[in-house]
Amino acid sequence: MQVQGTEHWTNKGEVRLFLWHKRAIETSPLQGTVLFVHGSSMASQPTFDLQVPGRPDSSVMAWFAERGFDTWCMDNEGYGRSDKRRPINCDIANGADDLEAGTEYVLRQSGARQLLVYGISSGALKAALFTQRRPERVARLALDAFVWTGERSPTLAERRKKLPEFLAKNRRPIDRSFVHSIFNRDHPGSADEATVEAFADAILALDDSMPTGTYVDMCSKLPLVDPAGIPVPTLLLRGEYDGIASIDDLLEFFRRLPNADKQFTVMAGISHASFQQKNYLTVYHLLHAFFSQPQPVYRG
Repeated sequence: MQVQGTEHWTNKGEVRLFLWHKRAIETSPLQGTVLFVHGSSMASQPTFDLQVPGRPDSSVMAWFAERGFDTWCMDNEGYGRSDKRRPINCDIANGADDLEAGTEYVLRQSGARQLLVYGISSGALKAALFTQRRPERVARLALDAFVWTGERSPTLAERRKKLPEFLAKNRRPIDRSFVHSIFNRDHPGSADEATVEAFADAILALDDSMPTGTYVDMCSKLPLVDPAGIPVPTLLLRGEYDGIASIDDLLEFFRRLPNADKQFTVMAGISHASFQQKNYLTVYHLLHAFFSQPQPVYRG
């Protein structure tokens, strides 16, 4: 099946935001419209439309497009091809503002009434905060590598040591060794070297630095989201080895979600950056099942 990608642009006030769209050229009927939301240290296309020779289906956007979904991603302000002109650190709330503008554009362009929204890491926080603000735009919400309070998070405990540095500037430098550290900090070996190198190539082709705002928020301002304010069906995905959040932290968030249509899944053999892991097809399967799940006919 042939899948076509096209670039789009929208505005958040004077800020120009880049969107990438992939859909099969011949798709009937449409299974849903998905918006993928990236994390703190990479733009959207490297995360969701990665190409790795010898690794089939490395692009989650193409994989979903081949199964009848209309797929979109967007570079938040300060990332990738979106504007980087304003002297701000592009925090979680600012990312949720981006989603306000981006979802308005996607809904208008696609004709969809609601979106299937997936966010990873700080992108999960942005997606959750946006859903709390505008639940009428979200049909189903998937939160991968999510963190709620940050309690007993080894990743954030280590990151807090650099909080004064993050507070002192709006951007932080990244390089190839930094990209490798994403995969080595929790459980080395959960991602193969060729994928990590392709991921690094794609990230560094767009950026040599990243905003500090999401790091500041995750190190010093959690919780940013109230689970009671998220009324939509929600999936929590947690990698077995992911150090961004403890199981107890996520289970308490899950317990407080008000919609009975909710799922919590631990993904075996996966650490952070799940789409770039050796077990990436597990993530695709879980996400596809959730996004294609029929609505309950009986609610009691």
